[in-house]
Amino acid sequence: MKKIITVLVVLAIQSLAFSQNDYPDTEQYTKRLEALNKDSKVNLSSITKTEGGHDIYVLKIGTGNLDNKPAFAVLGGVEGYHLLSVELALQFAERLVKDESSALEKTTFYIFPNLSPEAYSQYHNQLKYERRGNTASLDHDRDGTSNEDPYEDLNKDGVITQMRVESPLGKYTSHPHDSRVMIHVDTSSQSTKRYLLYSEGIDNDKDGKFNEDLEEGVAFNKSLTYNFPAFEPFAGDFAVSQKESRALLDYLFKQWNIYAFITFGPANNLSSPLKYNAKEAKKRLVSSPLEGDVAINKMVSELYNSTISQKPYLQENRGTDGDLFQWVYFHFGRLSFSTPGWWVPEAKKDSTATSETKIKETKVSNFLKWAEQENLDNVFVNWEKIDLPDFKNQRVEVGGVRPFVMDNPPFNKVDSIAIEHTDFILKLAKQQPQLEFHNLKVENLKGGLKRVTVDLLNSANLPTHSDLGERSRWLKKIRIEIDTPKDDILAGNKIELVKKMKSLESISLSWIVKANGKVTIKAGAPHTGFTELNLNL
Repeated sequence: MKKIITVLVVLAIQSLAFSQNDYPDTEQYTKRLEALNKDSKVNLSSITKTEGGHDIYVLKIGTGNLDNKPAFAVLGGVEGYHLLSVELALQFAERLVKDESSALEKTTFYIFPNLSPEAYSQYHNQLKYERRGNTASLDHDRDGTSNEDPYEDLNKDGVITQMRVESPLGKYTSHPHDSRVMIHVDTSSQSTKRYLLYSEGIDNDKDGKFNEDLEEGVAFNKSLTYNFPAFEPFAGDFAVSQKESRALLDYLFKQWNIYAFITFGPANNLSSPLKYNAKEAKKRLVSSPLEGDVAINKMVSELYNSTISQKPYLQENRGTDGDLFQWVYFHFGRLSFSTPGWWVPEAKKDSTATSETKIKETKVSNFLKWAEQENLDNVFVNWEKIDLPDFKNQRVEVGGVRPFVMDNPPFNKVDSIAIEHTDFILKLAKQQPQLEFHNLKVENLKGGLKRVTVDLLNSANLPTHSDLGERSRWLKKIRIEIDTPKDDILAGNKIELVKKMKSLESISLSWIVKANGKVTIKAGAPHTGFTELNLNL
């Protein structure tokens, strides 16, 4: 009876989550995590608290021996402004527990729903802007003073947008077909109006720059060790300087069974795969995915595109310095996949346009056209003249696309996006390494000796190790062991270590032993799972 009540509570909260009309705040998603934790297949824990007092949660979901079978890590909130990523990770966990018990028999899932809770919370604050950093105090412009040049809401509308200033030195002008949109202007252009473009705010420290020392600290997705962008804003004084980044890496280095990562974030190698660069791959410090891993990426990308109905438009992001997506592959040796989960679709073409009036769309102009076709309101703040002492005798206007709307779909579209991405992750998990014994043969030899031969097969579509994982020697090798005492083995090794098994690859094993009775042969690694063969000699 108690179990039934628990399940009903979980289902009720899931139903509430799927029917809400906006992205959840930290309190709401924490309640959903706590509801999931009431299920016996789920273990919820906090790996640390941030400086701002927010928990960094991980859900460990599975059945049986969780640490000795392949695992997938699913991560959201690597960028605080990417609200969708948190919801996709949450809904994946909820649907996994509710509907996918069979998947949990062979796979363990580690789900980190929000790695940037303080930046994420800005969406629900009175002043809304796309924040990246946590609450750490950081001198972004390295002038000896922290946080002295933040955003200011100059038009008092509760959001931070942009500021344009008429100037003959400006590098921007209005889009010919939508005066709201700013586009780069050719320096030789005779455009009558040119603009300087800034984020909305005041030059508080009078250094000629605007909002370069914000009231926020280190961005999680700019603070990791691969190509750490030293001395850049939001990166921190050194790599992995924050509680949340250190706690995540400490946690992951103990989880030997994690085979691959799916990150919901701005990087994208799923709608189109990465390319191989032989020159970069051969450097001592590798900066290109290796050739075999590119082939895997291509196969997984095909699976993604066959599962996800939306196709990207004007979206290319292969990762940025110091991000999680690249760290997972280059420094952790695991397969790393990433997707934003949603792109602003390509707007429908104007059928009345002629070749003379067509102009290349920008991301902003396409978004505004699409939003109008979708009848979305309140996505743009119209340019409004203000007085600003920083620009005396110049026309200054505040306006632009509202924060969050270009990276996050309307919430009523999230469920269908989450369903498709749940389907994709589960399909990918079915491709994970699967070790099997085949063709067992036991021969009686003279003197009571026995020859045991058997084939070990990786029956999956994915290899047991990424090329870079094999090269880094960090992932554990496949260990094959026969439990006969060493002195009873006349030929063959008691323990064999195999660096890697490709998709559908088989290796032959053979021993000559002077044993009778029960013998067990075991093969595997935490990230491939283990298989056993029991013999009666």
